Amino acid sequence: MRLTTGQLAPQFVHNDLYDVTLDSRSLRGKKILLSFYRYASCPFCNLRFHALTQKQSQWQARGLETVAIFQSPKDSILEYAGSEPSVIRILPDPERTLYQRYGVEGSWAGFVKGALQLGTFAQALKSGHLPGKVEGEMNMIPADFVIDEQGTIRLAYYGKDISDHVAIEDIERLL
Repeated sequence: MRLTTGQLAPQFVHNDLYDVTLDSRSLRGKKILLSFYRYASCPFCNLRFHALTQKQSQWQARGLETVAIFQSPKDSILEYAGSEPSVIRILPDPERTLYQRYGVEGSWAGFVKGALQLGTFAQALKSGHLPGKVEGEMNMIPADFVIDEQGTIRLAYYGKDISDHVAIEDIERLL
């Protein structure tokens, strides 16, 4: 079931990339961007993750923390998306428990539509984000949630295809 703006964000306790437990209740008092991705070697996902990494220092100064969730296991994330130390907290979720809790699903129509985003794909390749092994559901569609200091969802964005995330400008407007 998809979540909507105004709902309380589902709570969770989940280990991050370095086996440090993240209890979502510990994030109360901070604005959070919770960003769901496909798998660690997805060129679209890595292009977006890199874009958020570039913004993170600026956003942290404005009170926003970013948490990224990938459906890949820890080892793959370390090889691809997490190969460099990141200011973004990364949660591996190969069982997709967080995906289910937040209503993030796959779509074959969204897969086809995203696969046709040749300009974005070329940009990802040019940036060095090459495709690798597919882990989890190939047709998983990204989603983004901006959660306020009280744990209320201020923006629930479910992508339309495998390359679609909420616009960075929309996130910044909420800050």
